[in-house]
Amino acid sequence: MVIGLGLAPVMPAQARMARVMTLRDCMEYAVSNSTKVRIQQAEIGDAQIARRNALLNVFTPSVSGNAYAYYNFGRSIDPETNTYVTETSFHNGYSVGAGIDLFNGFSAVNNLKISKTSLAIGQTQEKQVEADICLAVMEAYCNVVYYKRLCDIYEAQALAAESMLKKVEKQEEIGQKSRADVVQAEADLADRKYDAINAKNMYNDQLMNLADLMFWPVEQELVIDTENVIPGLAGDLSADEVVDFALANNPAVKIAGWKADNARRELSTARWQLLPRLSLNTGWSTSYFNYPGQDLNIDPYMDQLRNHQGEYIQFSMSIPIYDRLQKNGNVARKRNAARKMAAEYDQKRRDVESEVRRAVQDCDGAATAYTQALKKARVQEEAYQLNAKKMEQGLISSIEYQTATNNFLKAQADEMNSLLKYFIKQAVVRYYNGVEYINQ
Repeated sequence: MVIGLGLAPVMPAQARMARVMTLRDCMEYAVSNSTKVRIQQAEIGDAQIARRNALLNVFTPSVSGNAYAYYNFGRSIDPETNTYVTETSFHNGYSVGAGIDLFNGFSAVNNLKISKTSLAIGQTQEKQVEADICLAVMEAYCNVVYYKRLCDIYEAQALAAESMLKKVEKQEEIGQKSRADVVQAEADLADRKYDAINAKNMYNDQLMNLADLMFWPVEQELVIDTENVIPGLAGDLSADEVVDFALANNPAVKIAGWKADNARRELSTARWQLLPRLSLNTGWSTSYFNYPGQDLNIDPYMDQLRNHQGEYIQFSMSIPIYDRLQKNGNVARKRNAARKMAAEYDQKRRDVESEVRRAVQDCDGAATAYTQALKKARVQEEAYQLNAKKMEQGLISSIEYQTATNNFLKAQADEMNSLLKYFIKQAVVRYYNGVEYINQ
């Protein structure tokens, strides 16, 4: 059985042309088209760039080149004689320099570790976003299936109520039923049609919600499979085992732990910044000059560039003495940030443990409720069939028959609802146990 979303009735030929989307297909489509995933992927790109920059900062020096050319009018220093002259002169020069920090408070090393962790955080957050999308799609998909099957039940009951009305009208003609019984049968038929219309409206609304979650094109029809929704229900899982696995592998816990690690590294970097900074610089330069319009014995351009070459190597140490306590204040802020991240990590572990135990408890409760709902549905179905025969034989009133019908409908709805709830609750527990929603 397949269902579709559209304003006009779907013809059989059109239904065959449309692709039937399973629950897994809907999840994959939603993940591949989600704007949240695209935003997270952009953030991962930023983290990869930061990782590359941190690697280059640790292992490679900074290199820069410089070139200049200018005319000097008026008083200046002659580069050859180092005396003042008043003639117009032309100067041209080139230089290349490189520098690397030998010690900067382990800032580069810590930044490298932080960038690596930040990249892992971004990738894990992407998985977390995908899991949230898959769970939302799963819930919406199950809602569509529930209301579709509810529509089928109410439509079948409406047909049964219409058939019963015809029988009661014939029984009225031969004197077995009164006019009141006919009116009651008509009222029962009206109720069934009303319920069917409401269920149809809810089904359309839930199908539209599913299409929105999937970013499904509004101009295309969404057709989903309602027969093979639940691939199979596994056995119960131990709460302690799931908790232990979740605390070690759950994305939210891992992200909180990585953020706490980064906060401690930033605190370490801030503390080391109170020490002197040692760096190494080296470079090469050359220059050319002349006096335009003066008939002087000036060396040619290339000769001057060769003769004026110079190299240098420099070790420098920067000692912080007083910077208005800015570095001390930075250490205090980083210490508070580290404490905050540590507390958030502990809180996240507690939250995940509570969520897992609640999920396991809800799953166990949903399993028990489904077992009882299944028994109730079977009993109510038998009671309904017996009362339908009694109604045909005139042994019960229309009110008693309507009560039996309502109980049967409610039992069927409860059975479907409890089954789909059990499926979702168990999917959540299995996710905490390491099985992604899209692979269940």
